[in-house]
Amino acid sequence: MDQGSHCTADKELFETVSTFSIASPSDEEQSQPKAEISCQARKENPEKDDLQVSSAFLSPNSSMTTKELQEYWRNEKRQCRQVKLLFEIPSTRIVENHLSKYVLYKIIILQTGSFDSNKSVIERRYSDFEKLHRNLLEEFSEEMEDVTFPKKTLTGNFTEEIINERKLAFKDYLRLLYSMKYIRRSKKFIDFLTRPELREAYGCLRGGQYNKALEILLEVIRLQERLTRRNPVSIVPTLCAIVVCYKDLENPASAFEHGERALSRLHVYTSHRYYIPLLETMITLAYELGKDFLSLQEKLEEWKTKKDPIRVFTLKELAVREYVQ
Repeated sequence: MDQGSHCTADKELFETVSTFSIASPSDEEQSQPKAEISCQARKENPEKDDLQVSSAFLSPNSSMTTKELQEYWRNEKRQCRQVKLLFEIPSTRIVENHLSKYVLYKIIILQTGSFDSNKSVIERRYSDFEKLHRNLLEEFSEEMEDVTFPKKTLTGNFTEEIINERKLAFKDYLRLLYSMKYIRRSKKFIDFLTRPELREAYGCLRGGQYNKALEILLEVIRLQERLTRRNPVSIVPTLCAIVVCYKDLENPASAFEHGERALSRLHVYTSHRYYIPLLETMITLAYELGKDFLSLQEKLEEWKTKKDPIRVFTLKELAVREYVQ
């Protein structure tokens, strides 16, 4: 992790967080990818949800428990560190079956600043990059104006020379996309890096393969956290899917731990579709573990008095509905 731009005290962080300035587009987009201070105030508002989440996490709530406050300040301190990701494509492999033949590029994503033992590894083929490029052009035509994309060739796509050229081209392509603020925060870019693995994980979950689903989800959540630091609520579904897996694997302690992480991100978003199902699951887990469940029960009762009775899915029912299409 980078050690620059640390907040020296919780009080100072809270008082000064809104005074950070934002680097101009020319500083950020026309040079090498630069580290971004995540707790900077935003002058633009490209995504309403992003702004709402950032605003919510600047205001600790007096009703928060000690653990929730600790998690809140941990999130704040993490967001004040400079964050920069690197993309490497060290190798490829050719996949061939009776229907098609294609090259898979191994992409390693790691955080700069120190030795990254939690690097993320994914594989994508040329057509995946091509689809990403088309999607980004629809939304970011101006930003993508000078971005080149390696063209397909009629022959020689599987030669060592062409594959090596594309390895370097795709590495530079990802580096350049990540250097552009609005692109690296866009759902399309984040989906390119996480969606295939999430679809596989949820497919395993629906099929009752909880160990396999959990293995994939734990890998994806680390990458999601790095990509969505400004919108911590966005990883709640993944955290809840992990809770479901651990619970069905009869590991209530790990389920409760990840449930706390999810709940801390929803403390001001009580209308979120996962809030009540998660709260009900946490009450069950707390009771099973001999932990204090009364405070969780109070939150549930408080919500019920404020909201009209509606059909609420269980946490597992919500999880199996993710990535169905």
